[in-house]
Amino acid sequence: MFGRTIFGATLLILFFNLLSRLLGLVREMVIAHQFGVSAATDAYLVAYTLPNVLFTILTGALATVVVPVFNEYAVRGQRDEAWRLFSSVFNLVLVTLLGATVLGIGLAPYLVKLLAPKLAPEVLALAAELARIMFRVLVFSGLATLFMGLLNANNIFGVAACSGSVNNLVIIGATLALSGLMGIHGLAWGTTAGMAAAVLVQLPALRWAGFRYRPAFDWRHPGVRKVFYLVLPVALAISINQIYILIDRFLASGLPEGSIAALNFSNKLIQLPVNLFVLALGTAVFPSLTRWVAEDKQRETLDAVRRALRLVFLIAVPSAVGLIILRYPIVRLLFERGAFDERATGMTATAVLFYSLGLAAFAANVICTRSFYAFQDMRTPMRLTLVTVLLNLILSLILMRPLLHGGLALANALAGIVNTFLLSRYLARKLPGLWDASWFRFAFDVAAASAVMAVASHAANVVLEPRLAAFGDLGLALLVGCAILAGVAAYLGACFVLRVEETGLVTRRVAGLLAGIRGGIAGRGR
Repeated sequence: MFGRTIFGATLLILFFNLLSRLLGLVREMVIAHQFGVSAATDAYLVAYTLPNVLFTILTGALATVVVPVFNEYAVRGQRDEAWRLFSSVFNLVLVTLLGATVLGIGLAPYLVKLLAPKLAPEVLALAAELARIMFRVLVFSGLATLFMGLLNANNIFGVAACSGSVNNLVIIGATLALSGLMGIHGLAWGTTAGMAAAVLVQLPALRWAGFRYRPAFDWRHPGVRKVFYLVLPVALAISINQIYILIDRFLASGLPEGSIAALNFSNKLIQLPVNLFVLALGTAVFPSLTRWVAEDKQRETLDAVRRALRLVFLIAVPSAVGLIILRYPIVRLLFERGAFDERATGMTATAVLFYSLGLAAFAANVICTRSFYAFQDMRTPMRLTLVTVLLNLILSLILMRPLLHGGLALANALAGIVNTFLLSRYLARKLPGLWDASWFRFAFDVAAASAVMAVASHAANVVLEPRLAAFGDLGLALLVGCAILAGVAAYLGACFVLRVEETGLVTRRVAGLLAGIRGGIAGRGR
């Protein structure tokens, strides 16, 4: 039962995610223009990794647990009790984050050296200064994520998704305004201010949903205990998953200058289709999954997970193919200006090539993991992620020698493929029939349509590149735009010829929503 509510929520989140990710792309373009693939950018990324990893571990897990626990109380008609217990959760989280922030600021020089020991001494000193500024992000990002989880649990998706746009706007403005005066320090202060703004923008919606602050620390409340009982395995799973980032930072610190920055810029491109559509879909379907699991509606749960996975592959596979075919012109268009030179383009495009091989697996991983969490099974993803992190480390050590930073990207992609394969196999035990024979036809159709798309995009690129080269950035923008449009048109055409069912589902849902919007406008006009 992949209904209108989920699809409508997905499109709403997709819209705000599109806005946020486009602004995020602009943010990366501004950073690339101002600082390029340089030692200063490496120092900023190392410094930001420290609070970001802690934030992801401490609050990413909490936000995941909020939705099923809140819905469990709501299904029983105890919504007021749910809000009371989350006042205690809020206070306990705030105290924890403040303590971690103080410790992080004090230990910043040692943490930076532990994370990237092979950086030059002056780069390490700069990274420590930036880390002291950005450890404040930990408090703001933690609260922003907790609020987002509570809003999603109440089926309020737009405001939470919009907070990312506010965050990016503040960072962009601060970078442009302060980098001339403060250098990379201006970017660090802008990053902190952006996350504070993401908290503030969610407060009115949270109050409207029913949250009222209470100065309570009732850690003995059964709901609070359940939250933190469930949080522990999720936090462990996420902390294990964050080791991917730590491994990359650690190993890349011994590679040529700018390797950390090249991996970061390429990863942002790879994550764009995942963050635009897949996270929107996962966020929209998660509350419904938790309710159906709580109500023991096996058929609805199975149908929603299967549909979600097919929609993910329908988007992720051609996205990966398109990025591989057009990686050089896309990187040139987005980043190659200012301090971002031709060397930086080559380094970034190399990482894009290898990361793209795992894009579909990264995307499917989101749905598989959310499905386990809907069943309140936090331990299986943790165990499987531990296995693949060890695999990632082994592959990184092997592949970085011949491929440098590209080897780190390839190791990450291969480990992601293994992780998603294992998750899908274990998920099928909870949802028998998830992987039926129809997947063979679906996989063939998507692969065939993606091959047609690759030919169309490559042909457009080859034909147009010499004709548009003389027009500079405008010609490059036209080249990329036309190549993408040719690929999308070819892919959609092939999907319709092959009668891929999910293509028709998306078309019907979009048409239905547009008809509803037109009807609403006509009704108001009368």
